[in-house]
Amino acid sequence: MKNLIKKLINKETITYLVFGVLTTVVNLIVFKVFDMLFTAVTETDLTLLTNFIAWVFAVVFAYITNKLWVFESKSWKFNVLKKEIPAFAGARVFSLGIEELGLLIFISWLHFDRFNLDIFGLFSIGGKMIVKIILGVVVVVINYIFSKLIIFKNKEKE
Repeated sequence: MKNLIKKLINKETITYLVFGVLTTVVNLIVFKVFDMLFTAVTETDLTLLTNFIAWVFAVVFAYITNKLWVFESKSWKFNVLKKEIPAFAGARVFSLGIEELGLLIFISWLHFDRFNLDIFGLFSIGGKMIVKIILGVVVVVINYIFSKLIIFKNKEKE
């Protein structure tokens, strides 16, 4: 049991969790800003486009932080980058597909965006953001698995 705990709780998983949360925060902030912007200028539901824009910002942030601080892949050599970047982006495209599908189902089809959750009378969070947060947790787990087992598996340190 101790070995399992040591394997699960170590510098890598803790830093991944910290930067995973920060990546999710970047994603949520960009999503909220563009959602408000698009809602102000059009009546068309642009949730999936808004999510894609937020995803781009989050992926750039995540690649840099994962490379440098989580998996400590310090090399910026072309041969390393030409393998890491497409693998990283490809894994993120997969998790983007899961997130987009989740948003389509829960926002476009089931209309969770109509709901609001009152948090202790202090503030309210809309259904769209609740769905984004839940999907964000799923995405963080999926992305860690891909990053750990495939993308940064053979890290090269300078």
